[in-house]
Amino acid sequence: MRPVLPADHAAALALQRAAFGRNVAIMGVEPLPLRADYDAIFATHEAWLAEREGAPVGMLILKPRPEDLYIWSIATAPAMQRQGVGRLMLAAAEERAHALGRTCLRLRTGEKLVDNVAWYSRHGFSIESVEDLADRRVVHMVKTLG
Repeated sequence: MRPVLPADHAAALALQRAAFGRNVAIMGVEPLPLRADYDAIFATHEAWLAEREGAPVGMLILKPRPEDLYIWSIATAPAMQRQGVGRLMLAAAEERAHALGRTCLRLRTGEKLVDNVAWYSRHGFSIESVEDLADRRVVHMVKTLG
């Protein structure tokens, strides 16, 4: 994992679009990370790139907050899904939380993305709340770190 550099922005955005593309069909709406202003995200959040053999395979976007470390986005290239890239990024998020002195991680995912909810649950996250938005329901999840 390494920080996303300005020269990486186009590849990072392409990876985001590819990773979240399948969610459109499941949710029936565009995923929230695809609606973001990435110039603002890259300016105000920590963005990390996972690479294999020099190619981007995952991107992790974190937002340190006073009470936690918020996983704003975790995206794995479709060809690399189910190969441990997501686990690597979750471990990196935990490591970063510890380095920042945070005792928990938080994230959100779409309620219809039941595989995501189950995957995060298997990795120690629990559902904290479910939020109704105009066009979807969002599951907020939390993991307390030891």
